[in-house]
Amino acid sequence: MDIAGLQKIPDTSDAVSEKARQLQRQGNTGVGLTEKQRQQAKKVSQDFEGLFIGMMMKSMRATVGKDKLTNGGHGEEVYRSMLDQEYANVAVKRAGGMGLAKIIEQDILRQESRRAVRGVVETVQKSSETPLGLDIRQ
Repeated sequence: MDIAGLQKIPDTSDAVSEKARQLQRQGNTGVGLTEKQRQQAKKVSQDFEGLFIGMMMKSMRATVGKDKLTNGGHGEEVYRSMLDQEYANVAVKRAGGMGLAKIIEQDILRQESRRAVRGVVETVQKSSETPLGLDIRQ
């Protein structure tokens, strides 16, 4: 087999790796993600923080005694839990909550952008291999 006639395949793995490192150093969260994915990450993180604050309010409400004026009851318990959950949702959407949603959103975007970059790297690496599956790069 004459391998002298084969052209040297350019080594793109170093360039791709360097680009991935640059993106990580820049700290750009959400690189390579669509606007829809960003909005979904924001909504999920806000929903989670709303749920978390609602659970906190439920625990806080359990430490307070029953209202003697209305004598409590099942209807009042249901109403209070719905009211507390709505307070939590409004606090997150309007006032920014406790800041938990922002941290979760950044983490989701960071993870998804890494997945997107990893997919690009794998695609480039596959395209740079020889047709026989032999990797003759030096």
